[in-house]
Amino acid sequence: MAKAIYYTAVDIGTNKICSILARVGPEGELKVLGTGITPAQGVQKGVVENVAEAKTAITASLTEAQRYGGSGVITGVYATISGAHINSVNTKGNVQGDAGGDPGDIKPAALRSLVRSLLPNLDKTQQMLHAIPIGYDVDGLPGVRNPTALRANQTRLETHTVLADGVSVSNTVSAIKNGKVSVNSLVTQSMASAEAILTGDERQMGVIVADIGAGTSDVVIYRSGQPWFSTVLPLGGFQLTRDLAVALRVPYYVAEEIKVKWGNVMPAMVPQDEEVVVPAFQGQSPRLVKQRGLCEALNLRMMEILKHIMLRVNQAGLRQLPLGGLVITGGTADIAGLQEMVESVLGGRVRIANPGMVPGLPSQLRKPAFSASVGALLWGIKHGGERRTYENKHDNSSGYRSLVRRFSRPKENAVG
Repeated sequence: MAKAIYYTAVDIGTNKICSILARVGPEGELKVLGTGITPAQGVQKGVVENVAEAKTAITASLTEAQRYGGSGVITGVYATISGAHINSVNTKGNVQGDAGGDPGDIKPAALRSLVRSLLPNLDKTQQMLHAIPIGYDVDGLPGVRNPTALRANQTRLETHTVLADGVSVSNTVSAIKNGKVSVNSLVTQSMASAEAILTGDERQMGVIVADIGAGTSDVVIYRSGQPWFSTVLPLGGFQLTRDLAVALRVPYYVAEEIKVKWGNVMPAMVPQDEEVVVPAFQGQSPRLVKQRGLCEALNLRMMEILKHIMLRVNQAGLRQLPLGGLVITGGTADIAGLQEMVESVLGGRVRIANPGMVPGLPSQLRKPAFSASVGALLWGIKHGGERRTYENKHDNSSGYRSLVRRFSRPKENAVG
């Protein structure tokens, strides 16, 4: 009997840590064996700021996840990473035919050399997270998946590289690792979410994914099936809750409860005479406030977040929504009225997404808040043979070797 292969994902968010332990069944179906969800500690706006506190929260999450999987099952994990320090760059390069002017065979060695030449020169503060060949153009024919052994005068490659602050990467890895658990690979939260929520058609048509969590909005743009632009904004649902806490003069946890229960970012959808009870706090009596009033505050803040997201999209070179539209996920995507608000501002196709189309997924994980968690698991299954080393944040040779391995496999064109 074949030994079961287990996969573990850890999603490190500003508000929560979610770990998922799973294996793939004989028919390719996903079998989730355990989940562990704990409040985040030592994380601010997606960045680990206190390794000891974050390690405690992550360890508790992993311990809960493996309760039903058995001890010793979790050894290596696929983890998400976020924060405004993450950015991306696209580079292009050519391989020429024979020197005599005749078409030549496109040889793997020449392509490997091209891939290496396109990796950006990193300064001492940077770490490469992903290097993904976007596509090949062979003698003017775009969209070639694998040009090896074709005859051509010129082959052009564009590569999407995602970079991060090396110290932030090291702190994230240190918070996860202990005596028994190592980090197989890190994946940006936006790409993780995309694994769980996008359809193949959306990727091909072009689509913007915005994972709006508690502390960050993680954005990735896909074109012709591949990621083309990645960025992270230090804005999220925390700002909405903070605005309510200040306006209503209540603690953060009370404002969060009011936001979840009564919040709507489209005030016009709320009856004018509807009122909400603000509970008593520190000697204050319970009081009534207009629901539409608090929703107007949420609308203003969400409009600001949307404005910043679209500003980054415009800076990337897009002047309008792609055919696949805008797909929104993350914990803040659950707030009422969000789809209607975005459609009224942007027009085009807007979808609020969760990982519900993933077969074998428990109902508790079929929510926008768990898109990155589920996506990191799918990323691990898809790239299960990969192992990255992060001990030396200035040495990207391991990333290059992984890229070369992926480069020779046309169906697996990304490295984590």
